[in-house]
Amino acid sequence: MNTSSYKERITVDPDIMLRKPIIKGTRITVELILKKALRRYVI
Repeated sequence: MNTSSYKERITVDPDIMLRKPIIKGTRITVELILKKALRRYVI
């Protein structure tokens, strides 16, 4: 299991997704992942 820090996977870029935290290299917001997880959807 990879134990990398969330700081290595999450970034904020003013030019992408209106400064929302995203997964590096994607346009997937942390907010979306958390909402899906709370609703028990498979991400």
